[in-house]
Amino acid sequence: MTTADASETTTGTADTGTAETTTGTADTDTSTGAAGDRATVTAPAAGTTGRGSHWIDHWEPDDETFWEETGRKVARRNLVWSMFAEHLGFSVWVIWTIVVINLGNAGITMSVSEQFLLTLVPNLVGSILRIPYTFAVPRFGGRAWTAASAALLLIPTLLLATVVPSGWLAEQSHDVQLWVLIVCAATAGFGGGNFSSSMFNISFFYPERKKGWALGMNAAGGNIGVAVAQLFVPLAIIVGVSSEAVKQPVHQVHLGYAGLMWVPFIVAATVGALLFMNSLTQARADARSYVVALRSTQTWIMSFLYIGTFGSFIGFSFALPLVIKNTFPEFLADHPFIATYLAGLSFMGALIGSLARPLGGWLSDKVGGAKVTVWCFAGMAVFTVLAIVGVQERSFATFFGSYMVIFLLTGLCNGSTYKMIPSIFAVLGSKHAQQTGDDRKATAVEYKRRAAAVIGIAGALGAFGGVLIQVVLRQASLGVSALVKAAETPAEKVAVAAAHADWSVPALWVFFGCYIVFAATTWLVYLRSGSTYVKDERSFGPAAATSTA
Repeated sequence: MTTADASETTTGTADTGTAETTTGTADTDTSTGAAGDRATVTAPAAGTTGRGSHWIDHWEPDDETFWEETGRKVARRNLVWSMFAEHLGFSVWVIWTIVVINLGNAGITMSVSEQFLLTLVPNLVGSILRIPYTFAVPRFGGRAWTAASAALLLIPTLLLATVVPSGWLAEQSHDVQLWVLIVCAATAGFGGGNFSSSMFNISFFYPERKKGWALGMNAAGGNIGVAVAQLFVPLAIIVGVSSEAVKQPVHQVHLGYAGLMWVPFIVAATVGALLFMNSLTQARADARSYVVALRSTQTWIMSFLYIGTFGSFIGFSFALPLVIKNTFPEFLADHPFIATYLAGLSFMGALIGSLARPLGGWLSDKVGGAKVTVWCFAGMAVFTVLAIVGVQERSFATFFGSYMVIFLLTGLCNGSTYKMIPSIFAVLGSKHAQQTGDDRKATAVEYKRRAAAVIGIAGALGAFGGVLIQVVLRQASLGVSALVKAAETPAEKVAVAAAHADWSVPALWVFFGCYIVFAATTWLVYLRSGSTYVKDERSFGPAAATSTA
């Protein structure tokens, strides 16, 4: 090394993924990490505290040579660990969907409305956390924040493992039990915030031509965590319980296992992120783009539509096990296997919706995102009516089959709306450049940043749709909850609940009306020939475009 280099380079340890660089006065050094990947790390100036060798300053994924020689391996490694951590986040986020339907087996009695409150709270907390989580990556780095956000999942899982099944809680009054459970359930919301920070971080690792695939994989990998939790937690909590016992309406459960089963995986995700992930200095929050995006009408329209798509996916993921339990008691009594593995049966919806998301993006590439979105909303309205028929006719098969299709459509719609956002802002950018004479490339970059900001904003607001779904269902359940509470004997309570098993129908009609509004909004704004956007798209859209947004 020459004097001009003025730097001292030492080989890093295997736990960083890149070599450790210490510096006298030089700015950069290129070094080889444990995986054999090469990345340029900018060293701190003399007299400052170093950030660590896991930080990468020189990152050019759109340079094909850089991507093939260096970027691909590093990006893939970071994507894998990001997906793993986000997957666990979704699993922990929805864990109370299984817990609430088994509280009775643990000797804790909650009304239907109180049970909905316990699933609503983590949904709400997770939705709120999506906003600050987005800005945590620029502040702490993708590696550190992925590890920290994964470690935070130990709080809800250990609380569930220790407090909920404790003898202390069983001895408390009903009101104390409810508040303790609310606090424990609220901490599960930590898992809901992971999505925003994970998507933000990974978007910087991949070139534009591969960003859609990477973000689709990251999102789908996280969403599938819902299905995994609802499939395996019901099995975990009856480990050691005889098969004859679990067929009984009330049977022994080990609710603590619902939390403990995730602890080894959370530890692995935390350690894995620290050992194998990197932080990019270019992964910065563009506050200006967020401010400008918030002023755009298109931001609020797309956020409104995403409330209907992702809100439906996560809202029904939270609510469906509880709705089925309290809507079809006679069916479950005749089918103890389904009653025992109820949440395991509900996992099918979350799985279908997760796998359908990439397909929605693919269809949007073929026929246009707006067309896919409007037809999905229309289909959701139709199958909501079929679900209502299932409730009224006491047909579990009709109700369950309808909701599996609704989950499919929410997945398609999630993919199509995220396809629409960059397409819409590309048109707006082209319009601005032509009308003002501004540089086209600079304007395109600026509007890409705005589109990225809208994706973050829509993701946060969309999660609130799940809260709204549960609020509507909880309000619909208040009447029957009051009647059950007023009944004097257990037999009377069961009879009252069975007599009012159609309590969810008013809520389902509300959902039907909302889907009609969502479909109409999509058509009026993005498909109607006389709309402002369609005119702009025809005048300023890319010459090669063959479909609407």
